[in-house]
Amino acid sequence: MITLEDCIALCGLSEAEVLAIAEHEHVPEIAAAALAEHLLKQRRGTDTIHRMIVEDMRAALQRGDRKHASELFAALRHFLATHPEHFH
Repeated sequence: MITLEDCIALCGLSEAEVLAIAEHEHVPEIAAAALAEHLLKQRRGTDTIHRMIVEDMRAALQRGDRKHASELFAALRHFLATHPEHFH
């Protein structure tokens, strides 16, 4: 049986990035991993992932959850560092 960890490892994003997609889209983590893998193959998919994480950060800040916003910021930094080819 394939596990959530297996799916995350295969999708091309970190666990924190997948969790941000799951939060944004209100879907289970396994579905978010599949969506991540799909988006990374799309022409503007990295822009979509970037936008999702930023929107999650803004929502966390608006509700006063600085700790979660900080976690999302770390996920965004990792995303930008590991996918620089998509942001020229």
